[in-house]
Amino acid sequence: MSSRYGCSRYRCLAVLCAGLLYSLPAAADVVQDLLDEWRTELRAAGDKTAFSAVAGRTAWYRDIAGRSCPSCHTDSPHKSGRHARTGKVIEPMAPSTNPQRLTDRQHINKWLKRNCKWTFGRECTAQEKGDILTWLSQQ
Repeated sequence: MSSRYGCSRYRCLAVLCAGLLYSLPAAADVVQDLLDEWRTELRAAGDKTAFSAVAGRTAWYRDIAGRSCPSCHTDSPHKSGRHARTGKVIEPMAPSTNPQRLTDRQHINKWLKRNCKWTFGRECTAQEKGDILTWLSQQ
């Protein structure tokens, strides 16, 4: 049975799956490019250059004056959250649950900057961003 687009249901499904699989390496490339950039920034400042998923998880759950990442994103990066002030739904942060996560360099930079300022009262350091991104990319 053919769809109105000229392909069988199974063929359309295969094309869709192939497209999703094709996009996964692009997400990994974006994450790796950002990690490399921050690693270079740290190296230039004479700081350590290894990122830690454990430190990223710790930063994610750190509470500062009643604010933490889970305040909006929930305790699990696999679940949808809700912005504490606006109530806007926030899709899951885990790329394994939400394949669109961590695929856009500008989006990652924008939200890390905004959320670090809101949560921590300052921009995150290159080390903190690298640690958080490392942890999130493994979720």
